[in-house]
Amino acid sequence: MLKIHCTLLALVLLPGIAHSQGTVPVFSHSVGKRTLTLAGKDPKQALTTTIPTVLVPVTLRLQSQTPGGAPVLLDATSDTEAILHSPVFAPYAFSAGNKTQYADAMLRTTFPANPAWHTLLGAPEVEPITIDVPAANGYLLHSQKNGGSLAVVDADFVQQQLFKLLPHPAQGLVVAFTHNTTFYAAGDATICCTWGTHGIDEATGTSFVLGSYLKGVPALVEAQDVQPLTQQLAEFFYDPKHNPQHYGYNVTEPGNAVPSWHFAGKQNSQDCGGTGIGSSYFLLEPTDTNLKNNIPASRGFVARQGASTFHLQNVALLPWYVGPGDDLGTRLSFPDDHALTALPTPCTRMEHAAATPSATPVPADTPNQTGHRLIGYWTGHGPGHTALPLHAVSPQWDIVIVAFASPDKHGPEGQLRFAPPNGLDAAELKADIAQMKAQGRKVMVSLGGGGEYFTLADKANIPNFVASVTSIVAEYGFDGVDIDFETPSLVVQPGDTDFEHPTTPSIVNLIAGLRQLHDHFGPGFMLSLVPEGPQLPAGAVSYGGQFGSYLPITYALRDILSFVDVQDYNTPPMEGLDGEVHQSHTIGYHAALTELLLRGFPAGTRFFPPMPPSKVAVGFLTDYDTPLLVKQSMEFLLSGRSSLTTPYTLHRERGYPDLLGAMFWTIDDDLGQKNAFSDQLGPLLHRAPADK
Repeated sequence: MLKIHCTLLALVLLPGIAHSQGTVPVFSHSVGKRTLTLAGKDPKQALTTTIPTVLVPVTLRLQSQTPGGAPVLLDATSDTEAILHSPVFAPYAFSAGNKTQYADAMLRTTFPANPAWHTLLGAPEVEPITIDVPAANGYLLHSQKNGGSLAVVDADFVQQQLFKLLPHPAQGLVVAFTHNTTFYAAGDATICCTWGTHGIDEATGTSFVLGSYLKGVPALVEAQDVQPLTQQLAEFFYDPKHNPQHYGYNVTEPGNAVPSWHFAGKQNSQDCGGTGIGSSYFLLEPTDTNLKNNIPASRGFVARQGASTFHLQNVALLPWYVGPGDDLGTRLSFPDDHALTALPTPCTRMEHAAATPSATPVPADTPNQTGHRLIGYWTGHGPGHTALPLHAVSPQWDIVIVAFASPDKHGPEGQLRFAPPNGLDAAELKADIAQMKAQGRKVMVSLGGGGEYFTLADKANIPNFVASVTSIVAEYGFDGVDIDFETPSLVVQPGDTDFEHPTTPSIVNLIAGLRQLHDHFGPGFMLSLVPEGPQLPAGAVSYGGQFGSYLPITYALRDILSFVDVQDYNTPPMEGLDGEVHQSHTIGYHAALTELLLRGFPAGTRFFPPMPPSKVAVGFLTDYDTPLLVKQSMEFLLSGRSSLTTPYTLHRERGYPDLLGAMFWTIDDDLGQKNAFSDQLGPLLHRAPADK
């Protein structure tokens, strides 16, 4: 591969050149057979490089969720002085003989053999901008206890607006920061959370860092002041050619590729960081400890500058990623050399290894007369990539949802197709469905699925949708359909603010098509919705785009809905009815998210009415939470009692004994774990007393 060593470049360069090079100097360094590109100039030159810097305080003006209310300002300009006096720009004594800026100290710790070598940010030109954030691109969370606030905003949107609004072309490095903001990636709020982004902006070719400054945030936020900004700054200097809009776990170009790695101290496949500097999608450091969908969390390095105290990100150094190499130091982390003390373990993102299913799954209580249901998705993929026939499903599962009938990529808009999973034939599947129904269980088919794009924007295509789904249901004998059209399939259009009278064509037409399906099959036809968190409960904090996109569907079809089960595992931090911020992997989170549906909430220009508990199930993901936490969460919701202390208090002290139950993605994975979830949740639900 051609090695490019560039000097400072202005944005006026030809677009093709600018996009490949960025606007900061870079150098190449080889470790074994791997060549990496870093910001600055070659340490062997022992020169001081000063990078022209534009510091951009980005004030976010979020659309009010109160009809007619004034926008909410998150003013970043007041944080400017603190950042200028922090180790981002001001020298700090990181060690003897290493009093310098944060990024320079990190590079000098990486390449310690040349004490005269420096890479500095120049005294910045400050260019404040204000970005208007529509309801579709973010929301604001509040804490009643401490008065703190935190915005959750689309990183791609902010990046695009940033380079539209900069008053003139930038040279060198753009360092942009927001106030009290965490971000989601790829325009999808289920891909949360990150402290920012960095790299080369595709539209302008500008090298940039986008982070946040934190002051007065909800108590559950662990990071403080400049820590988010220093995280992104460190990753930029290690990977200046990173394209922030190229996503995936095995991205090799643009940017630096390193061996796959796990987060420090973790071994599970879901704890795989990827093959880049910082984790895939979220750009987290190996020192971060937060789980998916949670606000980034790690212990900061405390730096005292006179009367001020700053918190800096502890980051992994190059030897942690690629191992020892010529000219590299021996430390694995910076600034705290104790943050990482062992090299990473490689990871591969794969399904659970082959496992022997439990020979004797816990038998189901028969008959189940409590009204509670254990609901699971079946894909037909067993442990070790084997086929899993439907008749092998544990008897604990009351409602089995077959995944998926997907949009027909070769057919007209609205048309879906279904085929049995590989290794299973149609006749066998039909017989298994009939057998399961004879046992008193229900079998539905799910429409859509993650990664599939479906639209019904043209009213003329409703018949394609109805006819194709009718054919699938009739041929296989399904009891009904489950709707799993995820972002970006369903998006509330700008100006559509009343979920009782939606105007977005794809939503209006889907409602009409589902009505027609129900009318065709009759009152026994089951209809369920499985929205991602942003698509339903997030309507309480923002209504527009993906946020609340299932509200008009749920409201319009409430008389014929069998149940709704929100994907709690695909939900960013949310504000509960208690006025506090909650994030996943806790009992309080599941309770807060579920009570939003059970109690109702303002959304757009209306109040979304409470849903009957008998039509609400809680959506879980196997291995996202432990079986014990899932069981404790359901016990709390069903009875109002918990063996653990939870910061959330139910609005109904005795709980919701008539809550329908729990949903899991997937039955297949549960079987691979020897029915660890169904054997705990099935008996709990089947024996829990129903409401009287």
